[in-house]
Amino acid sequence: MSDLEVAELPVAEKLRLMEFLWDSLSHDAAGEAMVPEWHQTVLAERASRIDNGHEPASPWIEAKQRLQQRTN
Repeated sequence: MSDLEVAELPVAEKLRLMEFLWDSLSHDAAGEAMVPEWHQTVLAERASRIDNGHEPASPWIEAKQRLQQRTN
């Protein structure tokens, strides 16, 4: 598929193509996720801290507002 063909696709089709490409890039030839072990460990630790109430969390709308305030 050429660049021009991709450019002419409807938005919904471009999004479907992006999802397909991302999925194919996210896995190695054996179908295993290409996430380093250290990253999996960090994510598991963070999820555990959240589940146990040891990590503060806030609704997305509040977090988004804080981020916007920091960047203004």
